[in-house]
Amino acid sequence: MAQKKLLIVDDQNGIRVLLMEVFNSEGYETFQASNGRLALEIVKDKQPDLVLLDMKIPGMDGLEILKQIRKIDTEIKVIMMTAYGELDMIKEAMELGALAHFTKPFDIDELRIAVNKLLHHDPSESAKRRMSG
Repeated sequence: MAQKKLLIVDDQNGIRVLLMEVFNSEGYETFQASNGRLALEIVKDKQPDLVLLDMKIPGMDGLEILKQIRKIDTEIKVIMMTAYGELDMIKEAMELGALAHFTKPFDIDELRIAVNKLLHHDPSESAKRRMSG
């Protein structure tokens, strides 16, 4: 089975490094981006299976990045991360197809479990996609 690809988008280097270490040790191929432009380039070039996307990024915010990701690929799974309890933004992100959100500081184990569930424990979805493709 091919290695699952994970993109981490956060303007804070420490968060990106921590999450990359965690998910590399879980066996994922990980990519990182500190801004929206770079994130969208990686989405186009590497086609990640899941994006961990910070809501508050200077320049292009998480919602705008999510909208652009959806224009490139409607199937990519997205988990939002935010330091703010901004319910309107979270609600809009969910309407745009984000599957979950985590408020910083989040429990790294909870995030790891959520990612593993979304990428490993959904064999029926990938089978459906293969059959309809």
